[in-house]
Amino acid sequence: MSKKNKQNILLLITSMLFGAFDDTSGFAAPGYQGPVTDHFDGEKFYNRVDSDVGLIDFFRFSLPFNFVKRDWPEWIDSTPQKIDLKKQAGDEISVTFINHSTLLIQVDGINILTDPIFTQRTSSLSWIGPKRVRNPGVNLVDLPPLDIILVSHNHYDHLDIESLKLLQDRNPEGRPPLILSGLGNGLFFKDRLLTNFKDLDWDQSVQYKNIEFVFTETRHRSGRGITDQNKTLWGGFVIKTRLGNIYFAGDTGYGPHFKDARKTHGDFSLSLLPIGAYEPRWFMKVAHLNPEDAVEAHMDLNSKKSMGIHFGTFQLTYESIDQPVIDLKKALTNKQISETDFIVPEFGKTYIFRP
Repeated sequence: MSKKNKQNILLLITSMLFGAFDDTSGFAAPGYQGPVTDHFDGEKFYNRVDSDVGLIDFFRFSLPFNFVKRDWPEWIDSTPQKIDLKKQAGDEISVTFINHSTLLIQVDGINILTDPIFTQRTSSLSWIGPKRVRNPGVNLVDLPPLDIILVSHNHYDHLDIESLKLLQDRNPEGRPPLILSGLGNGLFFKDRLLTNFKDLDWDQSVQYKNIEFVFTETRHRSGRGITDQNKTLWGGFVIKTRLGNIYFAGDTGYGPHFKDARKTHGDFSLSLLPIGAYEPRWFMKVAHLNPEDAVEAHMDLNSKKSMGIHFGTFQLTYESIDQPVIDLKKALTNKQISETDFIVPEFGKTYIFRP
């Protein structure tokens, strides 16, 4: 790991330590308040399957002298693509991979964007934190008008407030897209002057025209600083359409929630599953799938097709930039699953799925 990167990590940790205690600093998010449930103790949310790591583990993972990260390229030259805005056929699901966990899903005339991040860093500060190594596959200004934005949880690489602000003001006639996210995130959105949002608990749903969006259990955590750890809810989304169910995992470790989702909602036409940011396993296993886990999730969901996400954009963990693709191919071979059934998408490319 370079000296510069080590210095950046130290600065980021210091900023979190001294900034996160003040909610006005931009690091900590407001906490949810509500009744006790089987995943909320009155102060913090927790996974139904025990899978937490403590702050000591976090700092052990983060301190520079423990870093054995594989080098990533400083930059990958790439040209953002233009989306074909012609009328979508009524019998297909269109998915454009933009970057990280950001995808444009178009189905039944509805435009859905997931975990949008178009900024340079996954951080509250513009000059520090993990920096992107390539352009988004599609520029924000080239997106079609959006109906729904799905935000899986409030980590910086999934809830990017600057991207959300820009997207709020793009729609015609000043009609902002509806942002769906977990309990407690609405307080943060309101503080940042976003105007159209709805918080959901696990298994709660929203009907938008002829599509139902169900916020569903995942195995993860939340927090933008030290004082707000697990004070807002994380989750994935089941998107129920007449062309079949779509599963957007957001960010998750492996657990029984995949089989539970299939049991509750039925089989899936398409699953969007994270395959990157998974090493070292002693730290990341509780909250992040590795490619082998992602293949297990694909099978648990009985998904007709799956697409890998959460890779190749920001160096968040130890593995090299190409390792997720290499490991996914091995896992698919081991399970005798075709690579056409679990796709590694190209940045900016649109994929068409038909029932």
